[in-house]
Amino acid sequence: MPKQRPINPLPSVAERTVHSSAFKALFQGAQALDGNVAVLIAEIGLTPADLDDAERRYPVADLYVLYELLAQRTATPDIGVYIGRIDYIRHLNLQLYACSGCSTFREYLNIMPSVLSIVGDIGEFKVRRDGELIRLDWEVLTPPNNNQRYVSDASLTVAAAIVNSACVRQIPIRAAHFHYAQPDDLSVLKQAFGDNLHFSKAKSCLYLDAASLDYVLIRPDSEWALALAQPIRHLFEDGEDNDFIVALRKTLLKLLPSGDIGLDRAASSLNISRRTLQRRLADAGTQYLQLLQNLRSTLAVQYLHDERLSITEIAFLLGYMDQSSFSAAFRSWHGQSPRDFRKK
Repeated sequence: MPKQRPINPLPSVAERTVHSSAFKALFQGAQALDGNVAVLIAEIGLTPADLDDAERRYPVADLYVLYELLAQRTATPDIGVYIGRIDYIRHLNLQLYACSGCSTFREYLNIMPSVLSIVGDIGEFKVRRDGELIRLDWEVLTPPNNNQRYVSDASLTVAAAIVNSACVRQIPIRAAHFHYAQPDDLSVLKQAFGDNLHFSKAKSCLYLDAASLDYVLIRPDSEWALALAQPIRHLFEDGEDNDFIVALRKTLLKLLPSGDIGLDRAASSLNISRRTLQRRLADAGTQYLQLLQNLRSTLAVQYLHDERLSITEIAFLLGYMDQSSFSAAFRSWHGQSPRDFRKK
């Protein structure tokens, strides 16, 4: 089974927050559904200028209030599904970066972008085996209730979109469970998750065939991949460095988003012992931590030039648990914060 990316201890209820990007997705949905964006922003005590800072965080309670207001004002109980579609497209670039070093769906699930890391303190997906199926469990931070339907639907919709688009072979959703009572109109939910829907369950989740874990991922278009890697492609091609160093960098590129980047994990991925890895690094005149930090530093500069990636997303791609840890590391490498570097 895929491993779960480690996460920081969860904050208390009063401290739970979300990134401003979560609000922007709702406002985009409001515009599409003829909701009054200015009124919605004002009702949660914000101004449009407040949302310009992509790294600012807001109380998670405001997100639930905004979902409820938007559902009521637009008469759209399935607003979560619509917002999930928006979120999937908004974070598509992150998905492409994250899976660029993966070959199979199993590998991608190991590093699937964390909702806690990218959106905020609302919940997290857990991958579990259930007989011949695997389950993507959506686990909220507080006991499920009807007010959380919208966020739950949005999160499941993003997961379903990833499942439907990640692999060469189709991964059918065998069943979808929802923690809330069955609504009167199922048409939108069936479009998103298929016909096998079950309600009033302990938690919301998606069921997939376990065989799909070994399905081959769709690789990014060659021109896109070349454009992505152009400034740093020398790190992953034969040249001045020996083949082993190149292979180790490729392995680390794949492992970074998982956060599991210890020396033992790298050695295991290369099918060699810890001692062999250390010896071969010494033969090349370097050390593991030095090579890892040099790679992170170079990738950080590369990612910061892509303004479609937030600093929070870049921290995730580089294997940091939060934005502050990444910012401290970047300052030690380049003498300034990631935000200041991007402004210049």
